[in-house]
Amino acid sequence: MATILLDMLAMAIVLPVLPALITGLVGGGAGLSAHVFGAFGAAWAAMQFIASPMLGALSDRFGRRPVILLSCLGQAVDFTVMALAPSVGWLLAGRILSGASSANIAAANAYISDVTPPERRAAAFGVSGVAAAIGFVLGPALGGLLGAVSLRLPFWFAAGLSLANFLYGLVALPESLAPRRRRRIGWRGLNPLDALRFYRRPGVAAPATIYALGTLALQAVPSVMVLYVQERFGWRPQLIGATLAAAGVGFAVVGGVVVGPMVRRLGEPRTLILGLIGGAAGFVLFGLAPDSRIFWIGVPVLSAWGLAMPAVQGIMAHRIGGREQGRLQGLLASLNGLTALVGPLLFTTIYAATLGPDGTADVPRSGTALVVAGLLLLASLIPLRWAVRYQAGRPNP
Repeated sequence: MATILLDMLAMAIVLPVLPALITGLVGGGAGLSAHVFGAFGAAWAAMQFIASPMLGALSDRFGRRPVILLSCLGQAVDFTVMALAPSVGWLLAGRILSGASSANIAAANAYISDVTPPERRAAAFGVSGVAAAIGFVLGPALGGLLGAVSLRLPFWFAAGLSLANFLYGLVALPESLAPRRRRRIGWRGLNPLDALRFYRRPGVAAPATIYALGTLALQAVPSVMVLYVQERFGWRPQLIGATLAAAGVGFAVVGGVVVGPMVRRLGEPRTLILGLIGGAAGFVLFGLAPDSRIFWIGVPVLSAWGLAMPAVQGIMAHRIGGREQGRLQGLLASLNGLTALVGPLLFTTIYAATLGPDGTADVPRSGTALVVAGLLLLASLIPLRWAVRYQAGRPNP
């Protein structure tokens, strides 16, 4: 959990300043910056899509520990590249390296599945979500403060955190996958498209579709929300960081305190429904907010979404044997990569198209992209009926 915490903290600390740094290097108005920012997100996601299934499969073969450690070391390198970047091209190169090295989430989640009994996996994924949320709380808040000193300082700090993560894992992280439980892999197993074939496994397709729609909606936050509040309400990095931190607190409370009891009382499908509806309502409030006060009301509402992802991950983890948890997490990471590839382009295109005539976001329709994110979460309720039917008709292994 500490590894996930430091990993997310390093990634989140640059969120409040990355748009401003890109804008400063590119020049031009909000529309051009949005498109370039979307291209950065797409490049990062493409590397996630390529690297995630490879790292998941390699962790099934060689163990979780070496994959996680090498990825942490790679992140220290790529944040250093971004800190020193003299141009947009160098910044993009660092972002591409970041996409590859941060794909270690597949191995980290497989690690959690290794050490957790099946009946407790939804709660365990909720706790890992808490670790990620704490990183997301501290990261943007700290990034906003450091960014007020220098836009480059958060990248240096992130590089130091990634190096600390590597050193911590080197000393304190034991291997979770015994040699007898490892499986051989061929070149096909390292193919990103091979991970998507796992999608066709019985009982996986419907919950994986829900997961994909949820992660696609999530892309609205890093893609346009920072740009939106910066242009629409005139927020500065410190306020942006504080708001993202408040959202992280909400997710931490839901994931750490609410998910486990909720799943035990209602079951995973009903918990998932509550999370999807809450998340949709939060995004709609963001997109339709006429001022900052209404926008902030959406923050605790969106926190209910913290119920959804642990529940759907638990549903899938129950149905896959221990020897293939790396492949499952590789599939989920591939879906993350695909949605992170499509999402920034989708949401920044919608955002740019709904700006005012002078290229600013001071018109109500500029929140359309966030409303679309909410509608995607509501659309996730459609495949849920097939996921529930499978669960009712076939017991979990």
